[in-house]
Amino acid sequence: MGENTTAGRTLQLMRRVPATLVLAGILLVVGVVGAGLWHPFSTSDVFPTVAYGLPALQEGRWWTPVTGTFFLDAPWVYAPILLGLAGMGYVEYRRGSRVAAGYFAAGQLVSVLASALFLWAAALLPWPWAQQQAAVLDVGPSGGVVATIAAAVSLLPSPWRLRVWTVLVAGLSVTLIYWGSLPDLEHAFAVVFVLVVDRSLRPQRVSVREQRLIAFVVVCALGAIEILTFFSPTTGPFGTSAPVSGSWIDVAVNTVLVLVVATGIRRGRRWAWVVLIAYAALNAVFVVLLAGLVLLYGTADLEADSGIDLTITLASSLLWTIVLVYLVLVRAAFRARPRAALGETPAPTVADVKDELHRSGGGTLSWMATWEGMSYARFGRGIVAFQRRTGVALALGDALGPAGDRPRAVRAFIDRAESAGLAPCFFSAGEETRAAVPEDWRSIVVADDTIVDLPGLKFTGKAWGAVRTSLNRGEREGMTFRLSRLADETWGIRQQLRAISDSWVGEKGLPEMGFTLGTLHEANDPEVRVALAISPAGDVDGFLSWLPVYGEGRVRGWTLDLMRRRDGGFGPVMEYLIGSSALQFSREGADVMSLSGAPLAHEYPADAGPIADLQQRMAAMLEPVYGFASLHRFKQKFQPRYETMYLLYRDEADLTRIGTALTRAFLPHATIRQFAAAGLDLVRHER
Repeated sequence: MGENTTAGRTLQLMRRVPATLVLAGILLVVGVVGAGLWHPFSTSDVFPTVAYGLPALQEGRWWTPVTGTFFLDAPWVYAPILLGLAGMGYVEYRRGSRVAAGYFAAGQLVSVLASALFLWAAALLPWPWAQQQAAVLDVGPSGGVVATIAAAVSLLPSPWRLRVWTVLVAGLSVTLIYWGSLPDLEHAFAVVFVLVVDRSLRPQRVSVREQRLIAFVVVCALGAIEILTFFSPTTGPFGTSAPVSGSWIDVAVNTVLVLVVATGIRRGRRWAWVVLIAYAALNAVFVVLLAGLVLLYGTADLEADSGIDLTITLASSLLWTIVLVYLVLVRAAFRARPRAALGETPAPTVADVKDELHRSGGGTLSWMATWEGMSYARFGRGIVAFQRRTGVALALGDALGPAGDRPRAVRAFIDRAESAGLAPCFFSAGEETRAAVPEDWRSIVVADDTIVDLPGLKFTGKAWGAVRTSLNRGEREGMTFRLSRLADETWGIRQQLRAISDSWVGEKGLPEMGFTLGTLHEANDPEVRVALAISPAGDVDGFLSWLPVYGEGRVRGWTLDLMRRRDGGFGPVMEYLIGSSALQFSREGADVMSLSGAPLAHEYPADAGPIADLQQRMAAMLEPVYGFASLHRFKQKFQPRYETMYLLYRDEADLTRIGTALTRAFLPHATIRQFAAAGLDLVRHER
């Protein structure tokens, strides 16, 4: 069945890309007929007749830009060319055969003719490289293939479009500057052609984060190039150099510079920008001075007197000069202060957050914003509760405040976090926040909030059988239900709750979790209620804690937090406690009761992506300890409706940091030994 489905999908895909398949077939057929698949075609007698280049055009062989397209000069070239046709296939799949074929044909002709024209003009100058390349003949469709790859990049979603364009342009620029040959020049003109033709690739304003990321990639690439060119010969427009012929001091300085400042640049640190500006400016001055010295003394005499390989030095300095221009243009992106306030000052206090909840209400998780460890960013009356973890601004739930202020607070929080060099994300957020974040953000379901509607609640019918049975059994066995505040209970009751909780924690390989899971400390808040199940002997057999959900100037509902039971006590104590609490809340006039969303317990489709894989691995490790999946199944007994909770994040590049931040937010006090022990327990559990 699976093989038939795969074959069907493959056949359907092939039907969508006929032009690409025809071109690949023509190249292979010509390779067989011309023996280019197993012999270098450049040694063939036919090569001068079909090959394109400036000599061919000067001698009147006008047909060569077409005929040379379908021959490849060496057998090994077939592999990268055929792989590169995937770009044409993607364009054809997305925009049709005519567009894909147009990009290929136009890109190929423009790259060949523009290169010939450029070399004709450049060869008139005393430029040895241009004069050498002006005499070269070439074959192959690489110009058209590169054009279709560039066109395919323009179809990628933001922000990957800009990132891949950066890599593509940087790679082609480096090969042209250091190892420039006629094909490299053709590739450059093919990309320029696409940049000019495709209006979607006009320079646009990009985010601060993207400006930093581009600078980081470029600086790292320059560091790698310094090392590579030190050990590899170069034959670019600036001349040739032998391996290990450049200045090792220059290579060492550049490498150390990259190692020291690359991370600072990625995070938008001002000091890193200043260091790079200073170094790039020195290189720019050096380019000017070197050009003047070459004009006065000549390249050969200057190299002999100084002992410096001018080819490598000049190329490297020129690249750093280009980096200087870019860094100056985006200078505003490098003012990050990682500990700066992310909102208006002064920042709200916990009392301010509670007051805002009382006035404007919130969601089922909003009261968790008042817990220890949370920071607050205020924008007008909108408030975002968050934690700083491993370079991530990890916001919990939806923004607080009046409904009209929340979207603005979300967007302002994102801007402030990015300016500070932090990766913003929202965990367990609802549809309201999902609609407020930028359109190109990603989202994935992390939990399903389980909501029980309380008006008119009655445990009648077959679906409520398990809950009804638990309540009846509790009445028969003399159980007492009490809903109160922890501070109102006697010292003896509080000690029992502490003992039950400590016993529960002691059985786990990890400490109590945080972030969206509270402890007795949070339950001690006077606005939080505790539900107690007391046996006829006066023992607490189990207890719950309920967080208030405010709305319309009143408590409109309650959210379940703590669930603890005494070993050996009343069997169905949790069903008894939740059922009794629901009836009591309903009598008090509450609208909803949230059993909360079990974190890490959502079932994901097979193609959900890397963050889903991360959460599933984390859930598998913690399930033997915390039982999230079993807790999720238990809550289904209360016939809830579900409201989706999302993780909202910029893109996949942030997932590693977000995963680490979530782990530390949920387990802020866990040690490496405890994580290792949990992993060993997981292995034993799987076996």
